[in-house]
Amino acid sequence: MSWLLRPAFLPEKVMSPVSSLPRSLVADLPFSIGKRVKLYGFAETVRDQKRMRFIVLRDPTGKVQLTQSKGNVAVTAALDGLTPESAVMITGTVVAAPAVKLGGLEVLVETAEICGRADNQLPIVHESGLDKWIDHRQVSLRYPEQQLAFSVQTTLEEAMRGFWKQHGFREIHSPKLMGTFSESGSEVFSVKYFGTKAFLAQSPQFYKQMAIAGGMEKVFEIGPAFRAEPSFTSRHETEFTSIDMEMAWIEDHHELMDFEERWLAHAIGVVADVHGSDIEALFGVTITPPTMPFPKLTFAKALEILAELGHEPSRRDDLDAESERLLSEHMAATTGHEFLFITDYPARGRAFYHMRQRDRSDLTNGFDLLWRGLEVTTGAQREHRYDRLVAQAKERGLDLESLSDYLNFFRFGCPPHGGMGVGLGRILMRLLGVASIREVTLLSRTPKRLRP
Repeated sequence: MSWLLRPAFLPEKVMSPVSSLPRSLVADLPFSIGKRVKLYGFAETVRDQKRMRFIVLRDPTGKVQLTQSKGNVAVTAALDGLTPESAVMITGTVVAAPAVKLGGLEVLVETAEICGRADNQLPIVHESGLDKWIDHRQVSLRYPEQQLAFSVQTTLEEAMRGFWKQHGFREIHSPKLMGTFSESGSEVFSVKYFGTKAFLAQSPQFYKQMAIAGGMEKVFEIGPAFRAEPSFTSRHETEFTSIDMEMAWIEDHHELMDFEERWLAHAIGVVADVHGSDIEALFGVTITPPTMPFPKLTFAKALEILAELGHEPSRRDDLDAESERLLSEHMAATTGHEFLFITDYPARGRAFYHMRQRDRSDLTNGFDLLWRGLEVTTGAQREHRYDRLVAQAKERGLDLESLSDYLNFFRFGCPPHGGMGVGLGRILMRLLGVASIREVTLLSRTPKRLRP
């Protein structure tokens, strides 16, 4: 059948005589000059001339110029409907072309298929606002910065897992449907559950501690968490990815902080090695592994410094965003450190299960980690003694019946332990120097966004 007379319902392609040819990636083309290759990707730009058509093809590893002679009637017909950002597959021969800016080579097209044609008018451009980016995520994800962000995320998580494995941690997957809430009951989502009510987990906290009581000693989890906070800041999401870890047989919260700084320094170092030059080119950020130890301030000392700086936090048992920013700037100016631990928080502002200090029952063995003014971690030594845990719950006026499953974890012996929760999106924000967590989240969820 002639390609010019084919029925409209047939796919727009020229069948390749080398259909068994394996796919090549753009990054590998310099090693394939003179060879036939098969490429898959998006047509970033299409430029038609009288006798030639030039296409810039983009795949996850780079871009290359495709050159198509319009003397090849079949290929010309196959590509006449090509629009920018269409998904295409081509075969061709790689040739050296020193005048071509994209790597000094080009691919001479021999066969082509438009696998997924893009509409003539794209819904966004690179300069569109963040809300439009999220509205049309299937397009904005193609931008090189976004491709890199999720490559960095993958490398970061692999490095974190590698460090945990090296130190004897086991991965767990805790349920996200719970019969009672895991933190404060004021920030939970409730859902119908077979005639009763369930809650979306705010964190895997209770189940991490159950694993410790079960003798697992060191556990971690990377998974979704849900907070029904009516917050509209650039650092909050109602559904986010939480990185959690818990360790048994610790002396106090200082042991946790020591582990976290080594863990973070390792993971950031791996990201710097793998992606450092690309991050600097696309985001203008130089990735440098942090020096250790990270500086530490007690909460009381932090309040003193804030008073000297002329700022009073909105609460006396926690730090507001402005306090975190000012303290981080002060520490960077005086020590050169980007990271800062705030320790020894007042008990009234922390979770009921945080361990109280031996000589100051009004203070906890708890901490936050700030990175350039953004809280990225909350952690603490936990109360593992059943009677004290019950007493602290009663002190808060909490319903012991609703907490019975959790409290029972500690009735049959549990070692001293503690842990932390780390926001993946917030770590990526600081790694890449972006202004909003929504720039490094696959699909944003906020009080006003449930789509797409």
